[in-house]
Amino acid sequence: MTGPVSSSPSPSSSPGDPYAGFDRLAFERHEHGVLRITLDNPGKLNATDAAMHEQLSRIFAVIDRDESVRAVVVTGAGTAFSAGGDLDWIAEQVGNHAQTMRVMREAGDIVRTMIECDTPIVSAINGVAVGAGLAVALMADVSIIDQDTRLSDGHIRLGVAAGDHAVAIWPLLCGMAKAKYYLLTADFLDGREAERIGLVSRAVPADEVLPTAHAVAEKLARGPRDATRLTKRALNHWLRQALPNFEASLAYEMLNFLGADAAEGLSALQERRSPDFTSDVTAER
Repeated sequence: MTGPVSSSPSPSSSPGDPYAGFDRLAFERHEHGVLRITLDNPGKLNATDAAMHEQLSRIFAVIDRDESVRAVVVTGAGTAFSAGGDLDWIAEQVGNHAQTMRVMREAGDIVRTMIECDTPIVSAINGVAVGAGLAVALMADVSIIDQDTRLSDGHIRLGVAAGDHAVAIWPLLCGMAKAKYYLLTADFLDGREAERIGLVSRAVPADEVLPTAHAVAEKLARGPRDATRLTKRALNHWLRQALPNFEASLAYEMLNFLGADAAEGLSALQERRSPDFTSDVTAER
């Protein structure tokens, strides 16, 4: 893996810099037009908070317009890729219609802009990946995961429908039977199992995740640019066909955030206990 040839400017850089102002994302430019993006929320295992979520909803459109970038590697700072949604941020959404509408728009933009970005994206899943972070990891064109790390969609655990990417991509990657099992149970699976069922491209030892991802990105970057981009565009028509399913699942998820189950699921996570979705308190059907 080659070292960075430059780092991104700080948010105080020239207003014309398209990467200025992304304070939850760090950028490094590598040789051959490879750009590394690192999810970075210090002290919280890169959990998705309001700032990161909003920035993820914009960054892939920026990359698609940047002719200097021929391939992207996206990873997480430290030992995690992204440990799900920040609970304080989720608490702002439960029962809050205006916030729910804002999050729904951003979540939709993350998926749609990753589909529409013709630049190839490689995810280096270097640690736990849950929720919105997992959406970025699995919507990437090629995914390299630490064979021992764990991932989970996790929405059911919170009491909301699996809406931010899974209905669009999981059945295509691992088949309907496995998709239904893991999305309905919110069970964790490790990198080895994720590779076995086809959910990720490759599972490798932890110290090989980032070098392998960069090697793949460099190979893509050095290939025929138009042919690579157009092959991705054509393959992504499968995902475009799934957009009505995705939009429905996203709407269902946001509807659940306005109900009692999401409040109970959030309380359970905050209190580190099992949720009770069947009590009279939460039964409002």
